[in-house]
Amino acid sequence: MAETNILVVDDEKEIAELVELYLVSDGYKVHKAYSAEEGLEILKTVPVDLALLDIMMPGMDGLEMCRKIREFNNIPIIMLSAKSTDLDKIMGLSTGADDYVTKPFNPLELTARVKSQLRRYTQLNPNNQVEKEENEISIHGLEINKENHRVVVYGEEIKLTPIEFDILYLLASNPGKVFSTDDIFEKVWNEKVYEANNTVMVHIRRLRGKMKEDTRANKIITTVWGVGYKIEK
Repeated sequence: MAETNILVVDDEKEIAELVELYLVSDGYKVHKAYSAEEGLEILKTVPVDLALLDIMMPGMDGLEMCRKIREFNNIPIIMLSAKSTDLDKIMGLSTGADDYVTKPFNPLELTARVKSQLRRYTQLNPNNQVEKEENEISIHGLEINKENHRVVVYGEEIKLTPIEFDILYLLASNPGKVFSTDDIFEKVWNEKVYEANNTVMVHIRRLRGKMKEDTRANKIITTVWGVGYKIEK
């Protein structure tokens, strides 16, 4: 079995080493960097499967590093931050991150989130054989192939993160059905919603941006005000 490479970027050496300890005990190969610049250099030579980025770092911070990674890579990214307000979380997710963990964190919770993101990412190559018609969806100028995570919008292929893909596939595979943000969170993240958060709305906004929804009169993803989101039949 190929190694799973995880990049940990944190200017606090003790935290990076603690995260490494728990991840290594779960069988992952960890590559540590103590600055964003060092982390980006590692990404040039190592086939990283997931990145954990501290937000508050001297020089280039984790948000800017996340933006740079998204220019060339769709691996899952989890942000680490001592800030816990909704605004801080929205900023982290808006840059392209898939998840956000607040310091101080429970290392077991962090490793659980790592496993969850990796499961989603490795589903890019499912082992089970599924009929072609179950793998492909074509609706309103949108084409989705579940097997290879290929998404084409009006003839233009777009690159989505695993979370973005799962949200879009959920809506497209249930045309006409309205999903609330809580419904989407529970089905995509496989977690119960215990408090109001803007995570889903941030990902929907980012997804719409990649689909260039703002330039079209007929939107693929429809907002049902006060209820949720849907893709029409």
